Amino acid sequence: MRTAKIERNTNETQITIELNLDGSGLHNIATGIGFLDHMLTHLAVHGLFDLTVKASGDLHIDVHHTVEDVALVLGAAFDQALGDRKGIVRMASFYAPMDETLAFVALDLSGRPYSVIDAEWGQSPVGGIPTSLFPHFFESFAVTARCNLHARILYGRDDHHKAEALFKALARALDTATTLDGRRQTVPSTKGTLTR
Repeated sequence: MRTAKIERNTNETQITIELNLDGSGLHNIATGIGFLDHMLTHLAVHGLFDLTVKASGDLHIDVHHTVEDVALVLGAAFDQALGDRKGIVRMASFYAPMDETLAFVALDLSGRPYSVIDAEWGQSPVGGIPTSLFPHFFESFAVTARCNLHARILYGRDDHHKAEALFKALARALDTATTLDGRRQTVPSTKGTLTR
């Protein structure tokens, strides 16, 4: 079973995430931030990941800590569930349209964290989340998932659609990249390892 359970408790947030890479999109998500729940639901449903997220944070101060820490724990859950990454497809990309918006995500589960986010936002916040936190979410996820992640909004007007398209593209790219390739019995790397 390619599963993970990660808990993170700080003075700012208390987070538990359970993940099954080989799921069917079952989800139970409660972060206290409705729009973040909505985005994580897209990740589960479109990525076919079984995902449980329980988060309690200092929302009386700001949503920043909760959004950031959920991304960090989610990335760590993917890292744990992938194990030694043997047999995975590893690299994938996906274009996701959402009405007038088109988003693109390319990623490599290389073991090397890096991210490039190219998106322009026209309004802030969206669903109570400052739009500056969407790139930060992707960057934080890339660090703990230990992946190379490129995300881009090619065009669009509505920031809700932009965020939604990005998360759908991430979900579909992750679904493909985490898939096991029956032809491959080893780690997909000329180095022979994708671990630290």
